[in-house]
Amino acid sequence: MTWEIQLNTGLLDYTLSVYTYRVLQAYRVMDMENYDIIILGGGPSGLTAAIYAAREKLKVAVIEQGAVGGQMATTNEIENYPGMDSIDGAELASLMANQAKRFGAKIIEYTEVKEARLEGEAKIIKTKNGDFSAKAVIIATGAREKKLGVPGETELKGRGVSYCATCDGPFFRDRDVAVIGGGNSAISEALHLAKFAKSVTIIHRRQTLRADMERQERARQNPKIKFMLDCTVEEIAGEGKVQHVKIANLKTNEKQDVAVDGVFIYIGTLPNTELFRGQVELDKRGHVMIDTNCKTNLKGVFASGDATNFGVKQVATAVGLGTVAALSASAFISGE
Repeated sequence: MTWEIQLNTGLLDYTLSVYTYRVLQAYRVMDMENYDIIILGGGPSGLTAAIYAAREKLKVAVIEQGAVGGQMATTNEIENYPGMDSIDGAELASLMANQAKRFGAKIIEYTEVKEARLEGEAKIIKTKNGDFSAKAVIIATGAREKKLGVPGETELKGRGVSYCATCDGPFFRDRDVAVIGGGNSAISEALHLAKFAKSVTIIHRRQTLRADMERQERARQNPKIKFMLDCTVEEIAGEGKVQHVKIANLKTNEKQDVAVDGVFIYIGTLPNTELFRGQVELDKRGHVMIDTNCKTNLKGVFASGDATNFGVKQVATAVGLGTVAALSASAFISGE
């Protein structure tokens, strides 16, 4: 008899505990800012998703840890965006953000997400500026620059080592600089640096560049730009500031010091997805796995742009994926 009373009491306690937990969770959600869709990241993909989702008359917020635009905002000149001969990346970001706001999206800048709980029915986003909840989340956190990982890179960052020619190029007027990389970003930023620098040396580990031919031709025709191909940087050196780089030729094994005042690094990117590890499915490089509708493995969670495993990383493809993610999230909310 005593055992039966204890068992029943235990069940009652358990039931009350579950009920109390659910009530507290409901009050917590009520106390948050609630949205239909929260978009994590304010680059071209996130801003496009905001435009499309807000046009569906949904309550939408974009949370961006810095200023809107992502990597696009630090690009000096975008020449391959449909309908525009050439546009500054920051200007294009501003146009997208203003368009999203006109449709009713809220853009929350300079707000770092500390935690994202994506597995429940209500998606909880915790930031240093407060907590938010949403019925659906779009991950559009983009990517960041890869580091070379050579001696001197960390120590001389901000003292000649840079990852943004648009930001720091004017500081190197009439100076000698090096650009590390051979893709579109590297060649575009080399062309931008040539407006200020005395000389620009492009250092690339392969014989052929990965940039499109139009950019390559412009770079080769610029008298300020020279190339060191089949070469890799082994060290960035200098006393308190960049003074030279140690170069190794991968074919001849010849090593030499090249005097430069600045080093601009463009060797690819890494997705900003650490926050979601253990919740959404990632590939071996950390990209969010999506299907053709930008759905992840979690119900109500979508992803777009450079944070995903979609192969091509361009502003135009980021915009396209943002469109798909927004429309898929909208269909999810409406129960379609």
